[in-house]
Amino acid sequence: MSTVTGSTTDLPLPLGEDRHRPSLHIHPRHGWLNDPNGICRIDGRYHVFYQHNPAAPVHEDVHWAHVSSTDLLRWGDEPIALAPRPDGPDSGGCWSGCVVVDDGTPTAVYTGVRSSSQDAGVVLAYSDRALRAWTPAPAWTVDTPDDGAISDVRDPFVFAYDGHRYAVQGAGHQTGRPQLLLYGCDDLAEWVPLGPLLTEDDPTAAAVAGANIWECPNLFQLGDRWVLILSLWRDHVLSGVRYLVGDLVRVGAGLRFVARAGGVLDTGPSFYAPQVLVEPDRVLLWGWAGEGPDRTPADVERAGWSGALTLPREVCIEGDIVTLHPARELVGLRRERLGLESGALVDAAAFEAVSGSPLRLVLIGPQGARIEVIARVAGGRLLVDGSMVEYFGPETSHTTRAYRPADHRWSLESEGPVELWRLGLEDPDS
Repeated sequence: MSTVTGSTTDLPLPLGEDRHRPSLHIHPRHGWLNDPNGICRIDGRYHVFYQHNPAAPVHEDVHWAHVSSTDLLRWGDEPIALAPRPDGPDSGGCWSGCVVVDDGTPTAVYTGVRSSSQDAGVVLAYSDRALRAWTPAPAWTVDTPDDGAISDVRDPFVFAYDGHRYAVQGAGHQTGRPQLLLYGCDDLAEWVPLGPLLTEDDPTAAAVAGANIWECPNLFQLGDRWVLILSLWRDHVLSGVRYLVGDLVRVGAGLRFVARAGGVLDTGPSFYAPQVLVEPDRVLLWGWAGEGPDRTPADVERAGWSGALTLPREVCIEGDIVTLHPARELVGLRRERLGLESGALVDAAAFEAVSGSPLRLVLIGPQGARIEVIARVAGGRLLVDGSMVEYFGPETSHTTRAYRPADHRWSLESEGPVELWRLGLEDPDS
């Protein structure tokens, strides 16, 4: 897989010598990555954009980078899609948003930041169906609301309901309460404010998703239920991702989301700001996996890159329980099957384990030193790729980062049989 734009000639650490670098996940060759944006499928090709600083592995000067694929396995670089414009409505960064096809025209609907995150509005940008060249509008389509209860707005997400098009926008106050703002946008250039879609007055939302700001909202129908995904900004800390299951109800000219259940979408420490792609037969999702606490700023600077996206996942629901599972296409990454006895060392940079019995993932070092990466979990699927670790069980998923010391090796400890595959992409010349 190849990702990102930006020069690689000045990488402090040669690509082939970085054992923490994934080979199968979307991530930057150089620079910074955070939220996935604008995920869409147009003319048979999947497009994933993400927030990216091409100059350095720090969260500054945010662009939209772009990769595409026809099979969800092999991702190719595309040109940078959006870049901050001096003195423009996005001079401080092109932050999160989505892509919709508006009367045949792919249109990015994103957060343009000027001086700070408290100075932000919605910006539109237009492209052809190749999505390689974009023309952004010269001004915000929607300004920051004049409301003392709102200090921050961001991350517009467009959805359809009852024959009309709406947008939901994350909002809240850095020392106050969160809310989601709703707009009617049948005409993408003319947004009509319709009040809050959701506030903490909803008791289920308050119990499940307490925060100061709700970020990166995703609202979609799954079966006969509506699912709302929220990333939590709480006390200046990114505080995980929650889902709510409920109903949309008419209130005057607008809508309200009424939650009836909810929970944690992924229990791991390295999962935030996911975005979905609603397809006719499924809902796909990617999340941002930031670097873990064991990765120091000096480590990141030396490596020259920071952040990765998860592998694509399918969103499933049973009753009011939402779970994530690897996209069905990912079995195409399996190469040869490896033999394994419980506790044996795994000699593969990327691998997948499947077990119906409880298992652990540990790093084994000299003199039996142990670093536990995944504590005892129920049987499921475990995918490891460089420093990316993704576990999928029957009731939960767990995303984390693990930085294997040079003198340590992976080891799987299972209480029953394990199927193990080395993961990789086929040699295009084979």
